[in-house]
Amino acid sequence: MNRRIAIVGAPSSIGIRPYDTGEARYLDRAPGVLRQLGIVERLDAIDLGDVTPPAYRDYVRPPGRARNQPEVLEYCTSLADRIAMAVAQEHFVVLVGGDCSIVLGALLGTTRAVDGPVGLVYVDAHADFATPQESQTGSVASMCLALAVGRGDTPLARLGGHDPLVRPEDVALLGRRDAAEPSYGHAALAASPILDLPADALVARGFSAATTAALARVASPGLRGFWIHLDADAINPIEMPAVDSPEPGGPMLDEIIGLLKPLVEHPRALGLELTIYDPALDADQSCATRLAALLGTLCSSGFLPNIG
Repeated sequence: MNRRIAIVGAPSSIGIRPYDTGEARYLDRAPGVLRQLGIVERLDAIDLGDVTPPAYRDYVRPPGRARNQPEVLEYCTSLADRIAMAVAQEHFVVLVGGDCSIVLGALLGTTRAVDGPVGLVYVDAHADFATPQESQTGSVASMCLALAVGRGDTPLARLGGHDPLVRPEDVALLGRRDAAEPSYGHAALAASPILDLPADALVARGFSAATTAALARVASPGLRGFWIHLDADAINPIEMPAVDSPEPGGPMLDEIIGLLKPLVEHPRALGLELTIYDPALDADQSCATRLAALLGTLCSSGFLPNIG
């Protein structure tokens, strides 16, 4: 793969509800923690810095819309500019968040850079397919896959203009374990053409077969490439407890590597995004250390070194 890795930080918590104490969550600290652990050097990457979000505003959920909707819209546009620049320079982007809403900016930036449609591999313990009216929390993080495919009566579902950021038929949703939480939009998801492989289906099919099925969706000839979303809560909480909405079970780190490494190394992969790691829940930084090692393993081959 004739590309270098570029890291972009997305230190944002504006897409997720506050802690129960009413304080904004500390997901915005994640890029700094991973940089302190040497992720730039580990990936031999170009560091394109952080894209700073607007301040958190909606500590109380507003009626009829997502929390911080104007701020998320503004931030997605700023983030898209940085992502588009990196992709246009033929870098493989590692976007370090932050909350899940950053996937919208990532998709907006990639579609701009490649001037055409892209696919999306969405690896997450939750479907994130609610609308603002269906969501139990009002967090964009609970609805960002729905918004990406244009579902919902909100400007956030129209970031791509008349067309959605990604077409449902070009999406593979892998690893969700939220069957007991239908507020994530399960009925609409079942009626959509999205390839939906929950965690039990990954085990039944085998991780290699699931990767093959995902690639058949996102690397089809009509697409200009694909983006990979990895929510840290997709990883089994035995190994990754420092997330805000953990779900029991799920793949261990080595299984996540087996699932994602062929995707990362695919020549049409445009970038990888990591979200929902919360440093406030990781006093000894053991989870951050595992995530840094995970990214290092996923990006350990197939990329050019950074020569300055």
